[in-house]
Amino acid sequence: MPKDFLAGVQPEYDVVVIGSGLAGMTSANILGRAGHRVLLLEQHYKFGGLATWFKRPGGHTFDISLHGFPYGMLKSCRRYWNDEISSNIVQLKNIRFDNPMFSLTTTYNREDFTALLESRFGIPRESITQFFDTARGMNFYDDQSMTTRELFNKFFPGREDIARLLMEPITYANGSTLEDPAITYGIVFSNFMAKGVFIYEGGTDDLVSKMQAEMTRNGVDSRIKCDVSKILVENDKIRGVEVNGQQIRCRAVVSNSNLRSTIFQLVGQEKFDPKFIQEAQAVRLNNSSTQVYMAIKPGVEIPESTGDLLFCSTADAFRTDLLLDRNITSRTFSFYYPRTRPDGKQRHAIVSSTNANWSDWAELDEQAYKESKKELVETTLDALEKYVPNCREKVEWAEAATPRTFHHYTKHVSGASFGTKFEGLAVSRALPQQIQGLYHAGSVGIIMSGWLGAINYGVIVSNEVDQMLSKSALPTPI
Repeated sequence: MPKDFLAGVQPEYDVVVIGSGLAGMTSANILGRAGHRVLLLEQHYKFGGLATWFKRPGGHTFDISLHGFPYGMLKSCRRYWNDEISSNIVQLKNIRFDNPMFSLTTTYNREDFTALLESRFGIPRESITQFFDTARGMNFYDDQSMTTRELFNKFFPGREDIARLLMEPITYANGSTLEDPAITYGIVFSNFMAKGVFIYEGGTDDLVSKMQAEMTRNGVDSRIKCDVSKILVENDKIRGVEVNGQQIRCRAVVSNSNLRSTIFQLVGQEKFDPKFIQEAQAVRLNNSSTQVYMAIKPGVEIPESTGDLLFCSTADAFRTDLLLDRNITSRTFSFYYPRTRPDGKQRHAIVSSTNANWSDWAELDEQAYKESKKELVETTLDALEKYVPNCREKVEWAEAATPRTFHHYTKHVSGASFGTKFEGLAVSRALPQQIQGLYHAGSVGIIMSGWLGAINYGVIVSNEVDQMLSKSALPTPI
């Protein structure tokens, strides 16, 4: 008899959180800590969304997206999770760039970048200071017409090499391009420049397990393999959800699903104003990505001088279309040394990440898809050879993930790694005005980078839900 993953579930909660990405778990944890009855529903068999992990034979554990975030992550985890989690966040100090324009190593903070731009790229310190101050002063309410390309041309006209240095890691961190609004760059860049790049020491499996334990302490009812098929709305108010064929009442829903999935699939466009639907339909999805996971044989070591993060490219210029092209020229290698999992086996691992288009992978038949994944692994190993000589002799296990992989495991529309483009933020924020009790949190607009942006959006939304729950009356039965 199949297991009932809703066994013991209550008929009614104050709030249901759909999806256990970092935004969803943070919202659930804060609302549970505030004393609300919270049910967290995850369709996958693991919590974490894209912040998760998988294991392979030989004792290898791979993190899906544990590749670096700003210092603000430490502060947010300390305040909205606990000290045990925040104490495991440590700095990565060996960030490398290697491309036809330049090759350098940096600690990736304002002080180091200022010195590089002045001594190596010949930019006057006054111009550098003005650029950093401008980026740091950006916020959501600024002029959104200026693109990132225009921002760079304002301070560093004609310097494609500097645009590459400044932009490449941010594209990796949140999918933004030179054509996107400058604020989507400036806010993220300034977060990193504050104190550098950090990582969770212990691995995503340790992080998520600690988050699960904290949610349990705060009374959150968390369930896996519970796929919400419908958000129930009556008289422009949230009434509950339908999950695994069962209806559960609630006063509020926080959707950590993709924004477009939330509106058009879980709720249905007939529940919204026509003008709002037009705005929602105009929201563009962000790009997807490919990754290659490589486990190093036991006893084989990768020198830490190889770097923590390596942004490498063979392209002569930095262009958005080249970053997304199937003929990959730009890769970000993340090196995982034994210190990444200090309590585990002394293993090394390498993950290659590249931005990608869903359309390049979506329509491949199974044979072509398998061959394309194999080619992705082989070309990645070819690229890695420059930095890890004889890498094929050192790698014990290698496999690839594609936009189809991310779509399969997360149900993100088109496998979007970073939700929607910036215009999605206004649509996401307007949901409660359309339907009382309906909220969304996750990778949308990315006004901060990946993990930090998701957690902080979860914080913002949970505070709004808390205020609404304190004011609203109990729902009538479905």
